[in-house]
Amino acid sequence: MVEVPENLSIGQVAERTGLSVHALRFYEQEGLFPNGVRRGPGGRRVYRQEDVDWLTVCIVLRASGMPLTALRRYTELVREGAGTARERLALMREHEERVAARIGRLTESLDLIRYKVGVYEDLLDQGEAAVRQCHGPSASPAAPTPEPHREAAID
Repeated sequence: MVEVPENLSIGQVAERTGLSVHALRFYEQEGLFPNGVRRGPGGRRVYRQEDVDWLTVCIVLRASGMPLTALRRYTELVREGAGTARERLALMREHEERVAARIGRLTESLDLIRYKVGVYEDLLDQGEAAVRQCHGPSASPAAPTPEPHREAAID
């Protein structure tokens, strides 16, 4: 069994979470620790494993696009206790909807990117002349010039 020290320094927490010392201080200033940050002798910050666990949740929520204001509100609700479960659920459902919508947009983008990768792979399989033909100006003077924004969407 791995022994976990009871008190962790800000440097140890930074190392465990991947957050910088500056970010940890910012999280503290923003009130993002439900139980606050304890101070040891000499005024140094002292963290516990539960703080690291909480920061891990915060990191995931921020990485998923949760705004700082929503994360701050979530922390306040956690601090207030079990009686706020309904409000926490509503906050998480709202965020879930935003993340799902974002995933949908990213999936559409990925589909287009994969299509374009296939187009370019096919062109390269046909040889350099096909690639030049795809990107070069039309050889026919009667051919219409595509609109710039459409060219970007096609290309």
